[in-house]
Amino acid sequence: MPHIYSQARKQYENDGDGIRLQKLLAQAGFGSRRKCEEMITDGRVEVDGELVTELGTRVDPKRQQVRVDGSRIRLNPRHITLALNKPRKVLSTMDDPKGRYTLRDIVGDKYERIFHMGRLDYDSEGLILMTNDGELSQHVMHPKYEVEKTYIATLEGHMSGTVCRRLVRTGVQLDDGWIKLDHCSIIDSNRDQTIVKVVLHSGRNRIVRRIFGAIGFPVKRLVRTQIGPIKLGDIKSGSYRVLSQDEVRALSKEVGL
Repeated sequence: MPHIYSQARKQYENDGDGIRLQKLLAQAGFGSRRKCEEMITDGRVEVDGELVTELGTRVDPKRQQVRVDGSRIRLNPRHITLALNKPRKVLSTMDDPKGRYTLRDIVGDKYERIFHMGRLDYDSEGLILMTNDGELSQHVMHPKYEVEKTYIATLEGHMSGTVCRRLVRTGVQLDDGWIKLDHCSIIDSNRDQTIVKVVLHSGRNRIVRRIFGAIGFPVKRLVRTQIGPIKLGDIKSGSYRVLSQDEVRALSKEVGL
């Protein structure tokens, strides 16, 4: 149970620095100033682990941690998180000594210390998340949280729904152990190819390609369309967009922040 906001914080509140808590919450997308005031007085907001119920409390978004209903609010104005649509034949890195096309060629040097959270192999396409928030990056990539990822895969050959269900129910043996899909459904198929939607938590290297290759259906094209709550949507290949506060909050919650 959090403590009521301590008297020790009063000096910070009274010195005129920082931003009023209800204003900060409104800027973070929690609604009008009045609604945010009600959230505070209803006891839903914590600052540095202490419950805040007094209006007018000031906080420093660069130094202090704010939670609403137990979920952390990402406050540092310097932090930025991007959703990028990686084309084929682009390296999931910021620099390449051989001079090949990298993520830096797409985002440029506009954002300080930004880095990718996870990778896609050279021939795969789709969603990559990037951020300069080190804590968020560590949580998204940590195996403990196993963030769910969704792919659309175009396979060589005609694959039946029975095979899809088997990959979910029993999985397949790879060189580094058994692996099962969380979801597999056929979108379209003909004699020559099958398009499937797959969902899995594993972050193993080239895992989707290895799964289908192991059962005789090599992947011709692979597009990642979703990571946790973040969707690729209509981002054009080779472009990116900045995630909204709501999206960053949802992603943070997904990885325990």
